[in-house]
Amino acid sequence: MLSFAAICPHPPILIPSIGGEEVSKVKNTAEAMKALGRDIKAQGIDTIMIISPHGSVFMDAMSINSAKTISGDLSDFQSDIKMKFENDLELVSDIISVADANDFPLETVNESLDHGSLVPLYFLTEEVPEAKLCHMSFSYLDYDEHFTFGELLFEAVRRTDKKIAIIASGDLSHRLTTDAPAGFSPDGKVFDRMLIKELENGDVKSILNTDQELIDNAGECGFRSIVILLGALSNTDYRFKKQSYEGPFGVGYLVGKFEITDNS
Repeated sequence: MLSFAAICPHPPILIPSIGGEEVSKVKNTAEAMKALGRDIKAQGIDTIMIISPHGSVFMDAMSINSAKTISGDLSDFQSDIKMKFENDLELVSDIISVADANDFPLETVNESLDHGSLVPLYFLTEEVPEAKLCHMSFSYLDYDEHFTFGELLFEAVRRTDKKIAIIASGDLSHRLTTDAPAGFSPDGKVFDRMLIKELENGDVKSILNTDQELIDNAGECGFRSIVILLGALSNTDYRFKKQSYEGPFGVGYLVGKFEITDNS
């Protein structure tokens, strides 16, 4: 069953051994992520399904990791942190089965965990290192197809009695300030404010109809992950609650939890 859902950013600078003194500038984000980890432990989550922008991204198909064990490290960020998880192959099989039954394009891959997964998992699994994982990435299909994929994920999750968490990994605009990594665009703040407001209002239709030029100008990397998650939640009753939002380095870091009240 779908028991937990959240949006998490993935800047490596959140991790003390990487960020050093800079961590103080994103302390609200780090504390919010730690709180999500405590929630995952309290709810007895068995498997964490994480949707990352930085895995294998195909033009015309979603991807799902079918390796028996999934591991990765943050050596690209001068860190010796390594993480390893048992893949929930039963859930992976159910997702593939549902996708096949609905003629939905889904590719299996065998790959290491990317930083888009590792950074959230660093916080989310700190108190539940035994949790299994289900690792996937979005595609360049249109947003409606991403929403549909989320609906199929929910159908697969309903087949199991295990408690499943779905995490949409992604940063919002990368263009909030003049020194932002992708340069500045005034649309960055517009996009972030609008998306957060629409999430809080439960206005999924407006999110799906977001102007493409605004999305492009914002330079985001989490919109598609979020759309998949919204599809997975579409047959539940939920309320989105922003836990934290800040952008001290010119990138919008949103931490938010979907409080699910009916997932039958």
